[in-house]
Amino acid sequence: MHGVKLFTGAAVSVLLLAMAGSAPALADTIEAALVRAYQNNPQLNAQRAQVRSTDENVPQALSGYRPKVNMSLGTGYQYQDIQQTQKGLPIHSDPPLQPNSASLTINQTLYNGNQTANRTRAAESQVSGSREALRVLEQTVLLQAATSYMDYLRDSATLEVQRSNVRVLEQTLKQTRDRFNVGEVTRTDVAQSEAQLAAGRTQALTAESNLTTTRANFRRIIGNEPTNLAPGSPVDRFLPNTIASAVNLSLVENPNVTASMYGIDVNYLQVKINEGALLPTVTVQAGVTQAYQQSLTVFRTTTASAIATASVPIFQGGAEYALIRQSKENLAQQRLNLETTRDQTRANVVQAWGQLEAGKAQVKSAQAQVTASEIALNGVREEAKAGQRTTLDVLNAQQALVNARVALVTAQHDRVVASYSVLNAVGRLAPQVLGLNTTVYDPSVHYQQVRDSWAGVRTPDGR
Repeated sequence: MHGVKLFTGAAVSVLLLAMAGSAPALADTIEAALVRAYQNNPQLNAQRAQVRSTDENVPQALSGYRPKVNMSLGTGYQYQDIQQTQKGLPIHSDPPLQPNSASLTINQTLYNGNQTANRTRAAESQVSGSREALRVLEQTVLLQAATSYMDYLRDSATLEVQRSNVRVLEQTLKQTRDRFNVGEVTRTDVAQSEAQLAAGRTQALTAESNLTTTRANFRRIIGNEPTNLAPGSPVDRFLPNTIASAVNLSLVENPNVTASMYGIDVNYLQVKINEGALLPTVTVQAGVTQAYQQSLTVFRTTTASAIATASVPIFQGGAEYALIRQSKENLAQQRLNLETTRDQTRANVVQAWGQLEAGKAQVKSAQAQVTASEIALNGVREEAKAGQRTTLDVLNAQQALVNARVALVTAQHDRVVASYSVLNAVGRLAPQVLGLNTTVYDPSVHYQQVRDSWAGVRTPDGR
């Protein structure tokens, strides 16, 4: 019975090992799990593809600066039969004509109310905003990975506590029955032991079910089945020293805030684009055409032209003015959304910081509770042997110890997850900050590859 008790204590302390010593050899660590989630999470990779798609908005906008070249070729069959009224002699084509033509046209916009320049800047702001959205999802995935890792440690330790409790209760029931056979206790004591054992088995089955769910979440987020997990540890060393500095840092580095800022830029430039529709447009068109056998009397025709056109919008039905007013309202809305995002970010940091501080205190309290519950259980058992305590008192003390150990496991889990939550709220839950052993995805690489691309349908990766 004493050996079972020690085994239970060892199972509970699995999360504390990260505070005191190094992880066991060949164990899976929380850092390695974060690396796998960062590299392989399908939701995160899909968001990276979305960023690459947004990159293409910039060369699309830049195309407004570039000429548009069109070529057309024509060929066919033509037969003419003309009767002249004065001379009375017919004119016909024999053999029939085969008219051919080739033309090349170049169009270049010289001025369009700065719409091209503003579209380009808006596209660049969209790219920056999409990168911040990617940072949001990166942090979300890393937080989910850290949470699922700690969830599995918590639930596996809880299952071991409940299983060990069942073994203790089985021995307690056996001893109670032996004492009943010799007349030391009553049938009530046996029934109480049986009821407590049944309850313990129910708790163990519940813990096993919870662990099955946690294992599935681990596989979904991190990408593999959990095996031989090393204890996790907090990331307090990466956090600001005070809550005030954490709040100030979040208002600068949190990607939700920076994404909203880029959203203001995009909406402001959209106002300028719509206003540009009221300004003149100046274009130049140059073309050359070569035609053969267009008529019976002309064998070849060559035409070349260069035409400049200025177009001034006078009134287009009022839609252009409605678009300007609408875009101004969208800009005002986005500015208010930025304030909302800042307020929410500030609240998230304060909440996460409070949970972290509470978690630290809860770990100390739970450790003291476990120690006191172990002493109390040993005392109740000794008093029960002397007839000063009943079997129910022993069972209640045993359950109190189980509850204390489960509370300790939960507090240790919450303590680690809270530190990651604060880092996420601040906006610094990133591989570079955590020092993860992985290649950091750089969205600017693809952007530079496609920004000045004039032609080609293959993506930079060869697709």
